Amino acid sequence: VQLQASGGGLVQAGGSLRLSCAASGRTFSSYGAGWFRQAPGKEREFLAAITWSGRNSYYADSVKGRFTISRDNAKNTVYLQMNSLKPEDTAVYYCAATASKFGYGLGSSQYAYWGQGTLVTVSS
Repeated sequence: VQLQASGGGLVQAGGSLRLSCAASGRTFSSYGAGWFRQAPGKEREFLAAITWSGRNSYYADSVKGRFTISRDNAKNTVYLQMNSLKPEDTAVYYCAATASKFGYGLGSSQYAYWGQGTLVTVSS
């Protein structure tokens, strides 16, 4: 699975962005997907995960109620809708696909395929 993240940019605090993660290669629709982020000087942080069917999703407390993960398997794309953005949301955002089919993961070790990252900058 090859992943390409896009949609990052500069936004003011309180604003919104939607990130996209387009997949190619193997049958992406059979894999769970997730979004992570890494701010300068910090470890990579789990944000959200979605099962292969899109039926179930999971969120870190830091983004619950503000971010929404979704997927369109017909388009081989996963999305992260980010609302009420804060300066502390500034980071490089990564999408990922699970190592095994029909799985999902709440930690980076459960993901084998990673996109290249897209930078989100939230100004105060």
